[in-house]
Amino acid sequence: MMEIKRMFDILENYKHNFSKNEMVSGKFKGQWQTYSTDEFVHNVDSLSRALLKSGIKKGDKVAIMSANRPEWNFCDFGVMQVGAAIVPLYPTLSRQDLNHILTDAGVQLIFVSNAELYKKLEKCISALSTSVEVISFDDVPGTTAWSDFLKKGDAEDDLEEIKSQIDEEDLLTLIYTSGTTGKPKGVCLSHRNIISNILASRDLFPDEYQKAISFLPLSHVFERMVVYMYFSLGISVYYAESMDTIIDDIKEVKPDGFTTVPRVLEKVYDAIYAKGKALTGIKKSIFFWALNLGLRYKEPGKNSALYNIQLALARKLVFKKWQEALGGNIVALISGGAALQERLTRVFWAAGIPVLEGYGLTETSPVIAVNGLKADQIRFGTVGKVLSNVKVKIAEDGEVLCKGPSIFMSYYKNEEATAEIIDENGYLHTGDIGELSKDGFLKITDRKKEMFKTSGGKYIAPQVLENKFMESLFIAQVMIVGEGRRFPSALIVPAFEKLKSWCKIKGIEWQSAEEIIKNPQVIDKYQREIDRLNKGFGHWEQIKKFILLPNEWTIDAGELTPKLSLRRKIILNNHATELDSIYEGETKK
Repeated sequence: MMEIKRMFDILENYKHNFSKNEMVSGKFKGQWQTYSTDEFVHNVDSLSRALLKSGIKKGDKVAIMSANRPEWNFCDFGVMQVGAAIVPLYPTLSRQDLNHILTDAGVQLIFVSNAELYKKLEKCISALSTSVEVISFDDVPGTTAWSDFLKKGDAEDDLEEIKSQIDEEDLLTLIYTSGTTGKPKGVCLSHRNIISNILASRDLFPDEYQKAISFLPLSHVFERMVVYMYFSLGISVYYAESMDTIIDDIKEVKPDGFTTVPRVLEKVYDAIYAKGKALTGIKKSIFFWALNLGLRYKEPGKNSALYNIQLALARKLVFKKWQEALGGNIVALISGGAALQERLTRVFWAAGIPVLEGYGLTETSPVIAVNGLKADQIRFGTVGKVLSNVKVKIAEDGEVLCKGPSIFMSYYKNEEATAEIIDENGYLHTGDIGELSKDGFLKITDRKKEMFKTSGGKYIAPQVLENKFMESLFIAQVMIVGEGRRFPSALIVPAFEKLKSWCKIKGIEWQSAEEIIKNPQVIDKYQREIDRLNKGFGHWEQIKKFILLPNEWTIDAGELTPKLSLRRKIILNNHATELDSIYEGETKK
């Protein structure tokens, strides 16, 4: 491997060590469009020249609003080669947040994928004090066509002098964190920040990992950093057409792995469970025997000889079909963005589909710790070993603090916020509560700011309870509440498809979600689920009351961040009346 100091050095490394016919592919209208290494580099260089001719220079900000596709990569590398910085825009951002980001970053040019997203951006752009050129990947009236813009860079002007002026400490990207409160803050990440994270994480990928599919948004640092890592290792990348086609796309590509979030794995598990439940006779018995065996799986090397014999049979009879559903070649899946239920980790590993849970923040480029495939790299219930170039310590109040080359430069034009998160010793305060084992495995237990105290003075860690409650196939979303109250309660969005099936079996007429959550039998069913899940928690932690809600919380409604974290304050405000009915007659302290 060549020395990589600036992110675009990855392309030179790719050309010298891995040049291939399929470097990156994107699926459009059912057809794969593939780019070789030479085509990839040619498009990136053409874009860099076109940007220079449009007046983009070192230090400028260029935004991109698009789903994952090869053009995203061309823009990213093309922009960084002229010393400018990409500002990713989540397609789901509100107009208010878009206005703030475009103005705060001083964006001078925008790439957009299609007419739908351009329509969302149009009013924000017209409100800016300066004119901003918009280049569209698809044919969108009122914008500059992607193909026309690329032609501006057809001349073989030498880019080496421009690239030589770019340093590893220069700004690579400006990523605005969604946050659960307040305006988004711009996280400044340098070439060195993300490259240091890649170099410390890349050994987790074995040589047989050669093909990856991607569907998590590149606008989030997690997927973007992993795709950079794929390129650094010569791994071919295939962008799924959409979340609706992901299963079919996976079967076509037969990838060695992909990154995911726990919610996707939960849905995969729930779908498999439902199919198993629909079986009859001996097939059903074998399915649940294998499933229960899988839920008892321990880390590699810790299972008994008898267990391994049983597991080999379970894989042949049942789990082989799980593997085939994901293309049949999975080496590893990487999970991040939220806490992964330990039972899911165990059962997927048992199925021969290793899931490696990791942890980090946008401000840490992003990985702080991650599990690996080897016996000494994996521990269920943790987010893995701390990376070799990151130092982690636990503060007196339990907060996870970290330090290292992947820690971000600063919040853009916000010294006060930077000083609040990085202390005088250079440690970043993550805001997460955790534990660190003697051999370096990190366990995250909750968000510091989300812990609350009941009126009786007892502290409640809501994420621990929420993660447990999400084990129920009948619960799609849950939020634990009770700050200053006598006891904790739960806001629950039912898993309506599962509930609908249950109602059919019980002979309960289904009229609407609004009506079914008032049904006494349904309420009793959820009470029994809560009683079951409460076991193992202290009396003061146990959920005493709950409310069933008819609609899922969404990004568009402002209840979830783009990475699907709960915006607790907004959800609380939206359901204040229902909550008051739970605690009726009680004065909140």
